[in-house]
Amino acid sequence: MADKPHQNLAVIGHVDHGKSTMVGRLLFETGSVPEHVIEQHREEAEEKGKGGFEFAYVMDNLAEERERGVTIDIAHQKFETDSYHFTIVDCPGHKDFVKNMITGASQADNAVLVVAADDGVAPQTQEHVFLARTLGIDELIIAVNKMDLVDYKEDTYEDVKEEVGQLLKQVRFRSEDATFVPTSAFEGDNVSEASENTSWYDGPTLLEALNDLPEPQVPTDAPLRLPIQDVYTISGIGTVPVGRVETGTLDIGSNVSFQPSDVGGEVKTIEMHHEEVPQAEPGDNVGFNVRGIGKDDIRRGDVCGPADDPPTVAETFQAQIVVMQHPSVITAGYTPVFHAHTSQVACTIESIDQKLDPASGEVAEENPDFIQSGDAAVVTIRPQKPLSIEPSSEIPELGSFAIRDMGQTIAAGKVLSVDER
Repeated sequence: MADKPHQNLAVIGHVDHGKSTMVGRLLFETGSVPEHVIEQHREEAEEKGKGGFEFAYVMDNLAEERERGVTIDIAHQKFETDSYHFTIVDCPGHKDFVKNMITGASQADNAVLVVAADDGVAPQTQEHVFLARTLGIDELIIAVNKMDLVDYKEDTYEDVKEEVGQLLKQVRFRSEDATFVPTSAFEGDNVSEASENTSWYDGPTLLEALNDLPEPQVPTDAPLRLPIQDVYTISGIGTVPVGRVETGTLDIGSNVSFQPSDVGGEVKTIEMHHEEVPQAEPGDNVGFNVRGIGKDDIRRGDVCGPADDPPTVAETFQAQIVVMQHPSVITAGYTPVFHAHTSQVACTIESIDQKLDPASGEVAEENPDFIQSGDAAVVTIRPQKPLSIEPSSEIPELGSFAIRDMGQTIAAGKVLSVDER
């Protein structure tokens, strides 16, 4: 079964609700982290008086290794079920989870939302669900976690389920597509095996729910779009841009264009997991070399595409945004930093064109004076320096962005149309 389809899975939810432990537990239960590694972490955890944190430790140590080592291979976060190869994108432990989640490197197909049974919906839970919806995540599996702390009570589980259901309705998630599972990542209840502690529950375990996810459609028929994450100089090869193919295919011998740097050339080599490959497809993390391109010609945030169908560069663009948190109000002229795929560019909101009813998506007000937390709106945006993005109706993978200011994510949005420069 070497040809199982691949899925990118986001594990989202409030930082204290047991995400790290859940991810560690998933990797452990699927045999992706060997027993001796867990043992080693268990001893370490007990020495530090944190017995039981071994799964979280696994994740934290991987996070640190990732922070230190620059590598294209993220094998550490892979696990398999009967149906799929999963890569956990944006494991807990990433510094800026929300931003990473919205921008290219971590476009997930589906997500597991971890909500602690003893705490319920927290502000961060809301933010993450909202982002999942904005980013076009299709299916949500909700792990109502830490059931061991509430004595595995069914009514507590039902209360949290109800609360999350309300939240899903609020952000127009098709809540009937959501699967709820009562879990304890700490004890292992309902992760890979049905738990005797929840005899009242007859639904799938977490791994069964993951197995039942629909297969993601691979966007190979769209034109190539490959946002550049880093540019390295590697001896014997030369300049090597690194990034993840979002759409289309990257082929040796093809002519490509980098935008907005506006340089191009012929693809000479493509490397993935330290092996040369003739072609890369959506989801592949690759390093590649292009004839005639030097280290200073391109940079992080550029997008690579076919020379005859180059990535779009915006003079201005119209977008639909939802404001998640802002201390006051947002008016025309506001210039925060937009994070789109791998680029970060200061952009000015030139005009607020429409305020939308967040529940229905209908226009509530034309040309409002301001918008604030909780509002959805259509706005016109002018990047302060060249930015390559695409309408989400055409290439959704390059059509979403986060707006950040004051160290937090203010809003998320998707591109409706682009006025090219």
